[in-house]
Amino acid sequence: MLKRFVILLSLQPFILAAFAQDSTSSPTLNTKKLIIVTGANAAFYTGSFIALNKAWYDGYDRTGFHFFDDLPEWNQMDKAGHVWTTYHVSRASKEMWAWTGLNRKTSAILGGVSGMVYQSIIEIQDAYSAAWGFSWSDVGANVTGAGLFVLQELAGTGQNVVVKMTYWPKKYPSSLVDRRNELFGKSLMERVLKDYNSQTYWLSANLKSLFPDLNVPSWLNIAGGYGADGMYGGRTNEWVDKEGTRHDYTDIRRSRKFYFSPDIDLTRIPVRSKVLKKVFFVLNVIKVPAPAVVVETGKGLKFGIR
Repeated sequence: MLKRFVILLSLQPFILAAFAQDSTSSPTLNTKKLIIVTGANAAFYTGSFIALNKAWYDGYDRTGFHFFDDLPEWNQMDKAGHVWTTYHVSRASKEMWAWTGLNRKTSAILGGVSGMVYQSIIEIQDAYSAAWGFSWSDVGANVTGAGLFVLQELAGTGQNVVVKMTYWPKKYPSSLVDRRNELFGKSLMERVLKDYNSQTYWLSANLKSLFPDLNVPSWLNIAGGYGADGMYGGRTNEWVDKEGTRHDYTDIRRSRKFYFSPDIDLTRIPVRSKVLKKVFFVLNVIKVPAPAVVVETGKGLKFGIR
């Protein structure tokens, strides 16, 4: 039950966006709204810290604050996930701060700070866990996600480049289903968030904004994606299970995938319905499936839907 709650907390970008987007903003700073948003953020971060501590860290030994270099792990897919999460927490949080009447610049900066604070909860807990440690590469990915959002807002051009994600469930051989469940979770919701073999992360750029003279729809984007496959451990496909049995799957190639595909910026589709605008704001965290060119290391060029 607690792990399900933690998964819901991990979906904070979706939850915040649903309530924040297109809210009626105050023409001037509204103190009551500011107190509500500040209190809601404080309560959320405190709840996240307690829930994560119980669900993910209780089963591991604690130690003093220490560092851990996890940059070589998972073909850096986890770092892409950090960028995506921090970007969208910042994006949604900015809408909440703007609702209080704060100006665009201040709301954007506070949105970026909110994204960094949320991710820092995880970094601090990692730092005191013997199984992990404080990761500077995680921090760098968090700064990248928050920075991409804030810098575009401060430039006044809107979000011309959006970080997106897609999940296409990998079909695992029966001999590796237990390993999949151990690493990435048993439920679909867990695997959407944790299965690095099934995720793709994208930078989706709006063509009309970047090239104003181009005769294309205002909602048309072009996206570059990154994914990976064949990973059954952080650094290698060899492990020892809880019973002490050694498993060697180093014959499975760990590969990287690079994608190029059209996309749609749902927030730029002209609609009048406020409800539909909210839905599009939330769904814009995900790339719209479309034909894609795929280059996979060791396999070359192919085409697919992504």
